[in-house]
Amino acid sequence: MPVAKGSTIDPERTRATILHAATPVLYERGLDGIGVAELCSRLGVSKETLYRHFGTKDGLVRAMLEARSDRVINWLTDAVLNAGDDPAAQLTALFAALQSWYDDPTFRGCALLNAATQHHTDAVRTITARHLDRYLDLLTKITVSAGTPYPHQLAQQLLILVEGATIVADHHTPTHAGGHALQAALTLLAAARHP
Repeated sequence: MPVAKGSTIDPERTRATILHAATPVLYERGLDGIGVAELCSRLGVSKETLYRHFGTKDGLVRAMLEARSDRVINWLTDAVLNAGDDPAAQLTALFAALQSWYDDPTFRGCALLNAATQHHTDAVRTITARHLDRYLDLLTKITVSAGTPYPHQLAQQLLILVEGATIVADHHTPTHAGGHALQAALTLLAAARHP
């Protein structure tokens, strides 16, 4: 990313630009599917620039995963909030959003779970666990608002459906994974509300 003559260098902007450009490459190729030299070539930056802003390739990976988690959780939270106050409508919106992601031709599964599978490092596993906790928090808000007697247990079951649907969409058939998971989620919600 050459800087035009007479312009100033903005480290935060450079970092954000590298992160934005690296995210789809790392998602498509996998964390170990591309070396630093090829990654820098694809991004149009030198190794020195990459290392100055992220320390190492692992530093870039951690930043990418944290940013991706933020983006996914914010996107799904917005979908749930825009669905109104009815928990069934909120779950419907959540799984519809997920299905739209599964239908995207660039869909390659959950980047965080993929990373945890590829990199059994404490740093990546910590980021992935935090991501799943954030999912669980969102689902727990839905189950608490539904007035279910065991909201945390139901939220855990819903999390299993979310992640299961994502894995099935990635490795088997994306077409109906979100819809099938939604049917199971609504069944669980109805059973928990009327035991």
